[in-house]
Amino acid sequence: MTEPHADATPGAELARPCHRSLEPLHSLIYFSPEADEAFAALGLDGTRMRYFAGRAAPMGAVGAGVVAATFYNFNPLVIAEVIPQAWAITTPDAVVAARFRAADAALRKLLGPDTIASEELAEAAALARRATEACRPEARPLYAGHADLAWPEEPHLVLWHAQSLLREHRGDGHLMVLQAVGLTGLQALVLQSAAGDGLSRQFSQASRGWSDDEWAQAQRELADRGLLDADGELTEQGVAFREDVEQRTDALAAAPWAHLGAENAQRLAGYGKKLSTQVLKAGAFPKGTFAREKRVE
Repeated sequence: MTEPHADATPGAELARPCHRSLEPLHSLIYFSPEADEAFAALGLDGTRMRYFAGRAAPMGAVGAGVVAATFYNFNPLVIAEVIPQAWAITTPDAVVAARFRAADAALRKLLGPDTIASEELAEAAALARRATEACRPEARPLYAGHADLAWPEEPHLVLWHAQSLLREHRGDGHLMVLQAVGLTGLQALVLQSAAGDGLSRQFSQASRGWSDDEWAQAQRELADRGLLDADGELTEQGVAFREDVEQRTDALAAAPWAHLGAENAQRLAGYGKKLSTQVLKAGAFPKGTFAREKRVE
């Protein structure tokens, strides 16, 4: 294994806790009624079209193949049902603008006016933006598309956009690792579901467009590698394998946190935990989205 691990890469030990503390502040956009309304006003029809177009729009009017490659764990067939059709309905620029409007409305609702105007949120936004200064676009197409967007001015949107950049930067690196260890998108999804630390199987399988037979086949393939047992649960080898994947991902995601420095990174993580807990309590995510109750570490 040639990739550096967390204990060998400056900032890597901060990458995962910082990501987990901040992630709900970005991902709430995929569940918000404000986003549904904004995308529906553009003529985008259905949850999948709105999701694929909304997240892919910063890359331009790309085709289904590019979206499948960069999103990785979705069935390419369900992507092809709505992309590039979405670009015949509206433009990527219009989708990006609608997405920022939706993020603005959703954050104002979930956080409330006092938090939106707070010094803590403004400092969190400044720290998160500073962290993104160390992100590099090489081999990170989804991050690179988002990085080309203009920065918003209001602090809560600066924080949201910064976290968009940080999570897509980490996500692109994660895909490099999955390729290196020989996991398909579906296999990676099945492993995550078996671990019970992310999206629920029901939500993952349905939203990503995989059939029961396809899911079962991936389970058999992972069992053949010794990563799952006959019941579809992680083996000891599977647990160690997943941790190795996460450590490699941490190493590839380390630069922003090394740039920010341990003290500031921990300060940002503290702000992130507080704000993320607030949006979770305010109902940012529907019940059944996660394998178990979502809590911010």
